[in-house]
Amino acid sequence: MLFDRILSRLIRRGTLTVRYPDGRILEYRGTDGPGPSAGFELRDWRTVRRLCSNPTLAFGEGYMDGGIVPMGCSLYDMTDLMVLNMMEGGGHPAEKVMEWVRWGRRHLDQLNPASRARRNVAHHYDLNGRLYALFLDRDRQYSCAYFPTGEETLEEAQLLKKRHIAAKLHFDRPDLEVLDIGCGWGGMALHLAREHGARVTGITLSTEQLDVARGRAAEAGLSDRVRFELMDYRDWKRPVDRIVSVGMFEHVGIDHYKTFFRTVKGALKEDGVALIHAIGRSDGPGSTNAWITKYIFPGGYSPALSEVLPAVEKSGLWATDIEVLRLHYAHTLAHWRRRFAANRDAIQSLYDERFCRMFEFYLVGSELAFRRMGHMNWQIQLTRKVDTLPLSRDYMLDAERKAVACPREDA
Repeated sequence: MLFDRILSRLIRRGTLTVRYPDGRILEYRGTDGPGPSAGFELRDWRTVRRLCSNPTLAFGEGYMDGGIVPMGCSLYDMTDLMVLNMMEGGGHPAEKVMEWVRWGRRHLDQLNPASRARRNVAHHYDLNGRLYALFLDRDRQYSCAYFPTGEETLEEAQLLKKRHIAAKLHFDRPDLEVLDIGCGWGGMALHLAREHGARVTGITLSTEQLDVARGRAAEAGLSDRVRFELMDYRDWKRPVDRIVSVGMFEHVGIDHYKTFFRTVKGALKEDGVALIHAIGRSDGPGSTNAWITKYIFPGGYSPALSEVLPAVEKSGLWATDIEVLRLHYAHTLAHWRRRFAANRDAIQSLYDERFCRMFEFYLVGSELAFRRMGHMNWQIQLTRKVDTLPLSRDYMLDAERKAVACPREDA
């Protein structure tokens, strides 16, 4: 049986137990060292055949449709064992072929004119608003939190993330004008207005996020300092003092990086500062997982810094600070995964069982991407001029310490 031979080659560490549709139970033991144990049941031969021909897509779809069921373990344990062995070099012949296909298609898949960008955003961000309230923090920060020790609560870590980014934006005077590209539900924009006296315009392509953000600004009494618009970043024409973009760059598309950074440069005043925060990969250029592309983020891609920095250089901007956040998103996703599980019944009432399985697989796979597969977050600080900012990073640390000592926003 082909799938049996594939698993015999794939499992190099740990032990995988598989129950096949005919009732046979086979065990695959790795010989390259210790590892975790897990198992799953394959409930139909169609799932087995699909795992042989398109494993990355079929594994996620198999779990969603009930053709793959964890056996004696959790979804996380099952997926972790498979990911560990894929990364150890066992590989899957068909997956290697599909990786080449995805690589060849990636420029086409990430072609992202404004009309397509809006459709891609709507696919994930225009879901029922209650969904995100059931597993995110109170501020609905849908991006990597900041865990200095790893012991912070989700609310604490998301507040620290906002402070960390604000410190890099260098609010050295009140009333600075800020452009928030990809503003989500408005949390960062409201924070900058409340904590730093900034005047902020947040832009998004999600109608759901736009409505929530506008309502939050009004409720907070900040509508005179914060406004939100349904707008593509390429349509922004007016220079501002600061630009922030958190978790949006993954949706820009590799053929549009030059346009993005040219737009940032054009939108910054001469003494302006920008901070871009995004997911990246540590092992160089790649392609997006087929299941993620189909079900979660069509057109999305997490780039290596080697793909980003050439576009920064060509734009004429200064990269004045670069930070890599390694396991911070893994901690964030673990919090989201636990909150999703705690509220699963409520989420199922909004959608259905298949949707819950899809989202569970997304959260587990994403967490493992940061724990096992070389994903990370990067933050790049940008200026137009070489002398815009102080000579050392001390001002960032001072700003964060001041925010902790004199908090104005509850964690």
